[in-house]
Amino acid sequence: MTHAFSDVRAFRRDPLRFLLDRGNRAPVGLERLHLGPKPVLLVTDPALIRPMLKAPETEIGKGRLIRKLQPILGQSSLMLHGEKHKRRRDVLQKRMAKGAVERYLPELCAEIRAVGAKIGRLGCFDPHRHTAALALRTICIAVFGTQLISAGDEQALVQAVGMIEDDLADDMFRVLPVGPVGWYRQKRRRDFAKLAMSTVVQRLRERAGSASVLKDLEDLGLTDEELHDEILTLLLAGHHTTGTTAAWILYHLAVDPDLMQSIAAEASECADGSGELRADAVRRAELSATLVREVCRLYPGAWWFSREVMSSTTIAGHKLAKGTSLLISPWQLQRDPRYWDQPDQFLMDRTYSTDAYLPFGAGPRACAGMGVAMLELQLLALEMAAAFRFTSVTPNPPPRPKASVTLIPPPMSIEVELRADAGRCQSVMAWPDVQPARSRAVGRSFW
Repeated sequence: MTHAFSDVRAFRRDPLRFLLDRGNRAPVGLERLHLGPKPVLLVTDPALIRPMLKAPETEIGKGRLIRKLQPILGQSSLMLHGEKHKRRRDVLQKRMAKGAVERYLPELCAEIRAVGAKIGRLGCFDPHRHTAALALRTICIAVFGTQLISAGDEQALVQAVGMIEDDLADDMFRVLPVGPVGWYRQKRRRDFAKLAMSTVVQRLRERAGSASVLKDLEDLGLTDEELHDEILTLLLAGHHTTGTTAAWILYHLAVDPDLMQSIAAEASECADGSGELRADAVRRAELSATLVREVCRLYPGAWWFSREVMSSTTIAGHKLAKGTSLLISPWQLQRDPRYWDQPDQFLMDRTYSTDAYLPFGAGPRACAGMGVAMLELQLLALEMAAAFRFTSVTPNPPPRPKASVTLIPPPMSIEVELRADAGRCQSVMAWPDVQPARSRAVGRSFW
């Protein structure tokens, strides 16, 4: 029997399966989900998404679901609308566009190589344990112009996010409130995490130079609290979504040795005489860019986002009542067989010029850090393929990711060895237990 809460159990048990089952079977358009007393519509027609996202905010706005993040993210641009949002977004887009961040390419590559030094010594590694911290350091470079975060602060921020992310995800579609004991435990976790994150943000602000996003935001007249919220949002969004996607980049390199070899060859073509990747060549490196696009299709960091109808309106012939939530799921749209051949398969011969491809959102609120993320992921693929061979990966195939605030990769194990014919890894070579027999004799150095 269908009632206002009839989909709640299935959604909470396995939201990824639920969205695929309902979205892929539903007629193209808007599918009603019974997740509570207020109407929720899953958008299954990608042609409707851009008109919805471009509609005036008096008609369609951020809405009640995203506001549940406000206790953590405060008054950051993610939560704002109107002129305040536009002014901050203009600053972020200017600083974090791919072309602007390319000037930090040597610094970004150096951070990737530092991670490579660690995993090269280990010989076997879980990718997400390393890529989450890497993404945090690289977003610091994009935001502050240099890598400012210490190892201790990095660990504190990653642990704080891990402490509260499941609570945040659970709150999004919770119909009934948690009991008093659960509420108290949740509050303690959240308060502790907020204190840890605030301490890290304050230290970063004290270390930041004048040529950074922080200075541009200060010039807008933001208060200390607003600056804190904005920097925290950049760090959390930048490291968490990109860090999880980066783990899947390494996984797909591991399961396809031929692809990894081809990307290693592409890395060689992109390098200058000293072994450094050249920005102009990376822009033309289509194979590694395609790898990134396909991984973002299968595992979008933001697996859903939402809007709310603020006043009754009509979009493409659909009448939408005030208070209706519009749920848009890149996870579902990017695995819908109506828009993709073999949607669950990793394929490198796809085209992505379709409205059903939106791993970073779309319209005026598309992710401002998209350029940073795409560049970082491409550099990761090039640098790792140039230096290593991944000899095995388990489990294969992997289980589905965990649907939390982002798609959390399952535990994985990748075995790694240095390319014996590359001789690239000078910093890795400092570890005598990972030196390949021929590595000193030939090749040029990436590291």
